[in-house]
Amino acid sequence: MRELISKTNLKPTIGTVQAITHRPTPSPFDCRWLTLLVASLALLCCLPAGAAEPATVTFSFDFPGSDPEHYSISVPSDGRARYECSAPISPDSNDRENYQTDFSLSDATRARIFDLAAQAKYFSGKVDSGKQKLANTGAKKLSYKGGQRDFTAAYNYSPLPAVQQLTTLFQSISATLEFGRRLEHLHHYQKLALDDELKRMEEQARHGDLIELQAVKPILQEINTDSSVLNVVRARAQRIIEMAPAAAAGR
Repeated sequence: MRELISKTNLKPTIGTVQAITHRPTPSPFDCRWLTLLVASLALLCCLPAGAAEPATVTFSFDFPGSDPEHYSISVPSDGRARYECSAPISPDSNDRENYQTDFSLSDATRARIFDLAAQAKYFSGKVDSGKQKLANTGAKKLSYKGGQRDFTAAYNYSPLPAVQQLTTLFQSISATLEFGRRLEHLHHYQKLALDDELKRMEEQARHGDLIELQAVKPILQEINTDSSVLNVVRARAQRIIEMAPAAAAGR
């Protein structure tokens, strides 16, 4: 009897066998979720670490004793440009200021700048003429930064046509913004001096020496709508404002 009981106890029950051999089968939902997770991780691995930075062309000028003695203009490919300078507060003052302003270039001028930079091989090669006997016209730098390119070239005079055109273009933009800077000061502190400054600005604009007049349109509009300013001065500011759209459309 004892032997029979022992043999009977060694035999597992049906419930015990099912408990030992049964393993849960993944549901279709679990499989789909796992597949989606793996695909998402693979996609994340393929994405770039960050959004690409816009390309930027920057021109700087340094010439002690000039007005301004230093300025720089940075032009990003997809946004507003920035102007910085160090200059006398006004033509008859020895006090200096560090001036900064953001402004909008016309699309045509921005495209022209990047086209000329490409023609100059993004300033990666020799830009300066290397001639030592040329008159000093100021220390200039052109730089390009974007993608895999990061180049800067310093020069006094360049024989490259694209660099010459860029230099003239940036100097004309600076001349326009310098009028804007001085007009802001005069409008706040020396309103009687506005007429002479606007006369010079109007003359240079008519001769084609100033470009991107829309960049200083806000201060011209302030002067034009200020009833405390002489009517002849307000009228001159209005004429320059009306020149801005034609100037922008011509490039």
